Amino acid sequence: MQLKKFITADDAVSSVIGVILMVAVTVILAAVVATFVLGLGEQVSDVAPETSFDFDFDENPTNGEDSWGEGGNESLLTITHVGGPSIDASLLSVTGSSVAEYDDFSGALDQMSAGDSVSIWMKTEDSISVVWTNRDGTQSSVLRSFDGPEA
Repeated sequence: MQLKKFITADDAVSSVIGVILMVAVTVILAAVVATFVLGLGEQVSDVAPETSFDFDFDENPTNGEDSWGEGGNESLLTITHVGGPSIDASLLSVTGSSVAEYDDFSGALDQMSAGDSVSIWMKTEDSISVVWTNRDGTQSSVLRSFDGPEA
């Protein structure tokens, strides 16, 4: 009789499983709360977009006439968005020591989507970068760079 009672008694197993489940729920809840308290949830949305840009360099588009008066060393660089998600143009800028036309894409476009292009004037020896900056201005990332042939 006692053997049958021993086999069917499972009180200890259910209490152990209950404790394990309560610990697991507590750990998961603590991880979720810590993520939002430490601000890790907000940083996920501020990741630089996975996009591709292509450059088309025209070394002498003005036939030797140089609007900067430096002897014909300006070139036209066309930057084309060739792949990836659309980007708010106000978050994109062009950096380089000789960027003459404008330093952001928002003057030409609202959204930069695949197939959209922007042209800028640059000195032939300059290096140009397409830079993404998050809305807060706290993070930035160079999406693509171009070096002129004389750089």
